[in-house]
Amino acid sequence: MKFSDILIKFAFFLEGSTKYQKIKLFFKNLLENESFPYKKYFDYFMIFLVLSSVAILIEEVRNPIDKILYIYDVYFVTTFFLIEYILRFWVYNDSHKIIIEEFETSAFLEKEFDTKRVVKEIFKKKFEYITSPLAIIDLLAILPSYREFGILRIFILFRIFKLIRYSHTITQFFEVLKSKKVELYTLLFFVAFVVFVSGVSIYVFEEKQNPNISTLFDALYWALVTMSTVGFGDITPVTQEGRAITLIIIVVGVGLISFATSIIVSAFSEKMDEIKIDRVLYKIKDLENFYIICGYTNLSSLLAEKLQREDENFVIIDSDEEKVSEAQSNGYLAYNADASNQETFKTFDFEKVKAVLILTKKEIHNIYICLNIRSFSKDVFLISIASDKISEKKLKLAGANYLISPHEFAGMFASKVLEQPYVITAVNDILMARKNALCEQIEVLAGSFLENKTIEEIDIEKYKLVLFGVLRGVEVDLKSKELKREFFFNPDKDFVILKSDILIVMGYSISIRYFRKLITESSIKDG
Repeated sequence: MKFSDILIKFAFFLEGSTKYQKIKLFFKNLLENESFPYKKYFDYFMIFLVLSSVAILIEEVRNPIDKILYIYDVYFVTTFFLIEYILRFWVYNDSHKIIIEEFETSAFLEKEFDTKRVVKEIFKKKFEYITSPLAIIDLLAILPSYREFGILRIFILFRIFKLIRYSHTITQFFEVLKSKKVELYTLLFFVAFVVFVSGVSIYVFEEKQNPNISTLFDALYWALVTMSTVGFGDITPVTQEGRAITLIIIVVGVGLISFATSIIVSAFSEKMDEIKIDRVLYKIKDLENFYIICGYTNLSSLLAEKLQREDENFVIIDSDEEKVSEAQSNGYLAYNADASNQETFKTFDFEKVKAVLILTKKEIHNIYICLNIRSFSKDVFLISIASDKISEKKLKLAGANYLISPHEFAGMFASKVLEQPYVITAVNDILMARKNALCEQIEVLAGSFLENKTIEEIDIEKYKLVLFGVLRGVEVDLKSKELKREFFFNPDKDFVILKSDILIVMGYSISIRYFRKLITESSIKDG
């Protein structure tokens, strides 16, 4: 069997192996995917290995280390560094895809499979990784373990450089500098040119007159130190020509430092918005059971205040930069993005989202946001505002689960205020949590002490609560596929509470929290 045939069969075997693909994807995510849940734990572990290894090597400079620490550093740490290097080498690209692509091309064009080209392409891709800066650092970080070669201890520095991989802030810093690499390369070339010219010049004028400049290296060292405005004073010119060169190089050095500073400042200014968004998204990844509020309006502001009082996690998204700044100044997690754009929610895990509240002022925008979110999640609960019946119909079709009509609600509220002002004032205070008393909904969990008990058996008054009513799911609507609920107002004492019923209660916040805690604890104990 030809070598090419073996390559092709092996490539198709790997392509068709689900187990191989899953394993490779897992390690690729673990090493490179910031949104992968286990990556941060891997990063913390590697940071610990780096720091502990560096601490051992530094201690060894003056004192002999314990045998256990020696074994830990030489075998344990080095093995992990080596495994990480091999894994990164493996997941950098899919070599078998190069083989399959060449096979399909040769089969289509009816030409012979080019084994040499394939091997060359595979080697080229892997060599591309091996010669990348971070891969070189990873490789050099393994070398200090071989203590028989004392010179290799210098590579202890590269173990510190490995922290670049695991620090999000350092990575961002280098990415910002990378955006200005042309300007920085130009600056570096000019610095090298000035150092070389001034170093050679001072060497020519001072070599016979100045005992501190005996080699060209001394002259180049003096030129760099002087141009950086550090000026250690260990080498000073003694000739008039040398001093003249010193004056020129100092002025050039100040200008170059200013130029370098302006490049870095401009790079960060240009990338600042991206950095802010990245940091917000990084925080969002760590959130559990949170709300998304689309649009920072007056209604959103009131909602955010309530959620913050109740220690609920939420994030605000708005396309208006000023609104986002206002939300951030109020201490809310917010970032500038268009919620109707698909890219906005690509990094969101909707399994962790309690509900999405769509509260922008433009109805067409709300519709597009509903459609966009539904493309990511069919189950997340969507709440949107609607101004009229036509909008309500469109939003329902777009996937909204619940609609709020501010104008209709305001009109009804105003009419009730005229009829019964004191009652409405009391209800408003309760709903807005302006008084200690709150009105809340509490779900009956499976196995809790409430399940299959009558109102009389529960004796809800002893928990300092008032029961308004019970919501019960009675059937599934075939059109909307939603559970319809029937409301039982002030149920009788013999009314039996069932699993998944919703109790509408009123009471002090401390009473409600305690009641919820009892329900949860009894459900867990039973389950």
